[in-house]
Formats: sequence, structure tokens, C-alpha cells
Amino acid sequence: MNGEKTYPPAPLAWSIWGLGGLLYLLGFYQRVAPAVMTSELMADFRTGAAGLGNLSACYYYSYVAMQVPTGILADAWGPRRLLTTGAVIAAGGTLLFAWAPSLIWANLGRVFIGGSVGVAFVALLKLATTWLPPARFATASGMALFCGVCGAVTAGVPLRALIDFLSWRPAMLVSGGITLALAASTWVFVRDDPSSKGFLSYAPAASSHPPETRRPSPLAGLGEIFRYRNTWLFFFAPGGLIGPILSFAGLWGVPFLQVRFALTPVEGAAVCSALMVCWAVAGPVLGSLSDRIGRRKPFYLAGCLVAASGWAMAIFIPGLSLQVFVALIAVIGLASGGVMIGFAYSKESVPPNLAGTVAGVVNMGHMMAPTLLQPVIGLVLDLMWTGEMQGGVRVYTPEAFQAGFSLMLVWAVLSCLLVGLTKETYCRQLSPEAGAKPG
Repeated sequence: MNGEKTYPPAPLAWSIWGLGGLLYLLGFYQRVAPAVMTSELMADFRTGAAGLGNLSACYYYSYVAMQVPTGILADAWGPRRLLTTGAVIAAGGTLLFAWAPSLIWANLGRVFIGGSVGVAFVALLKLATTWLPPARFATASGMALFCGVCGAVTAGVPLRALIDFLSWRPAMLVSGGITLALAASTWVFVRDDPSSKGFLSYAPAASSHPPETRRPSPLAGLGEIFRYRNTWLFFFAPGGLIGPILSFAGLWGVPFLQVRFALTPVEGAAVCSALMVCWAVAGPVLGSLSDRIGRRKPFYLAGCLVAASGWAMAIFIPGLSLQVFVALIAVIGLASGGVMIGFAYSKESVPPNLAGTVAGVVNMGHMMAPTLLQPVIGLVLDLMWTGEMQGGVRVYTPEAFQAGFSLMLVWAVLSCLLVGLTKETYCRQLSPEAGAKPG
């Protein structure tokens, strides 16, 4: 090789990226964990659907608030420190949630968890920019979803079984310990750029320009990305795919399935996990197809149209059998995987030095929908509550759930319109010289 530098081998690159993926996995686990302990949380903290919706959404409040700062820090500071610090704070938040003596402390624990794991996805995209070939970026975005959904599946039947065995508080203590161990591993093994290990970087111009000379002014970078039309559209559009999935599988699906189909909590968790698994499988598949064909918009738009149609049938067609409902849920999950293409799509829509910033802004848009939908659906459920109680927990009618879930469908339809307005990039990165001519 005569001492000539090469790009990092794929196993090493994916291993570095994968450690970051583990924090995203744990973040997704925490995101949907309340779905399998709704009865325990409502009974322990003596709250109704609105209070539970707000408790779950506390994760999203801080998660959303962290996205723009995280995108800026990913460009200016680097993913290694972000991931390590995030894991440490997430562990502390999980322990606080597990020991919470009241709803206020539980809310605070969820705030710490959401804000800290909120660094994971943007840091993953930044690692993909430096460690993986550009042609693998959309695939990496889909694989990130796969990692996340693995966490969500772990928070389904396995977590429910652990709660049945230990109760919910010890289960959360175990989760906190695992997160702390991940923080140590990330600091030891992850590096921001392959050059730290003697390899060439895939980041644009990384070989000839030190990282310090390529970092944009944070505020200038934030202002710059909003000069591009696709940034605005991708800020609002993903909510119609992400919001319904995380509102259903992340909180309200299990109690809804108990009421509509008389399923047990474990059976309801299995259905919600099926939705998440289909979403996870479709993410990397659609991302890879998009990379190969060289188009972004058709896959994203088709996913929005199919998902919106699926939710409309699942919510409004009366008398659906459980088998048909699960089939619809599977189709919705597969179609919703197209949302991950949006990260490559938006990255290609701005100059390459703003990749982290635009990823943070777009990811913030992703999380706005569940942040709003989860508590508002809970408010609708409480407004339509008939007064029925079971085991100290409020019981809501199928009609109340239908009214609440209608809000998910509204955002899904809106997403179809917004994606239809996006400008195709044909999988080509916008050049820095084109920055003066945003499209």
C-alpha cells in the first residue's frame, strides 16, 4: 500500500456507526415504553388520559427542543461527545423516572430522557457522512430506523413480560444501568472522523481541509438552510407518517386494542410491535431502492398516500376483524418507512457543510407530531370519558378513540400535500457553489 491512506473498511465503519445506533435504539425504547405500562402509570400517579399523554409527551418536548442545538453541535462539536454526554444524561433521567415519587418527578425524568437521547439520530447521520460512502446515506438512514424500531420492539412484549415479573420501576432501573454502560463504550470506541484512525474521510473536502476550517457559524448555518424550500416542507411533512405511528404504538394502541378487540396488554403490545417491525423493515429497503434508482420523491410520496389511506380505513371502517386490522397496520408500517428517505432528500437539498444542521431541523419536524398528538388525543379521550373505571383506571369507549385518532389522519393527509410540493434532488448533493441559488 506504500503508506497510502485508504477509506475505512466497512466492518469498522459500520461498527462505529452501530455504537451510535445503540443509543438511538435505547431512545426508541424509552419513547414507546409507556405504551405497555399505561395502567400501572395511571394507577401509580393517579392520573387520567390527559395526564398520561402529557407524561409520555414530556419525552418529546425536550427531544424536539434539542434538535436544532444538536444539529448545530454535530457540525461544530462532533458526534462522539454528543453521544457520550447524551447517554450519561439519559441514564440519569431513567433512574429519576424509576424512583419518581410523584407525577411531577416522573415528568422531569422523561424530560431528561427525551432531551438527551435526542442527540442520537443527528449524530448518527453525521457519523454516516464521514464514515460511510455517500451512496449509502439513505441506506444508513433506513438502518437507523431499523435500530430504533428494534428498541421499540424490546419495549413491547419483552418489557411487558419483565414488568409482569418485576413491576415497572425495577425494569426502568435495569434500563438506566444499560444506558450508563453504553456511555462508557461510546467514549472509548467512537471517533468523529476516520482520520482519527488513519483512514480517509467520506466527508466532502475532508481530506484536504481540517475539520476546524469547514465548520460553519452556527447561527449563519441555521439561517442558511431555511433559504431552501425543501427544508420547510421536510420540517412539517414527516409528522403525518411519524406522528400516527408513535401516537398509536407509542402510547394509545394497547388500551385501544384492549377496548376494541378485547386483547390482553401482551397481545396489544404484540400488535403495536408488528407495526414498528414493518416500519423498521421498510426503512432500509426503501432507502436502498431510492439510492439505486436515483429518485427520492416518488418513494416518499407513495408512502404518504398509502399510509393515509390505511389509517382512514383502520379508523373509520366499522366492524373490521382483528385479522384485517392487523393487515392494515402492517401495510401502514411498510408505507411509513418511506419517511426515512427524507433525511437523505433534505441533506441533498442544502450545501454539504450544513448536513448536521438540516438533519437537526428535519428531525425536530419529525418529532413535532407525536409531541402534539399524544397529549391532545389524551385530552379528547378524557373529554369523551363516560365515567367507567376498572381497577382504578379510566376506561374509554371505541368512539372516543376514533375521535382522538381522527387527528392523526388529518396530519397524514396534510403530509401528502406537502411532499407533493418538494423538489426532486435525483440523489445528487447540492454543490456549495449552488448555495446562492436555493431551489
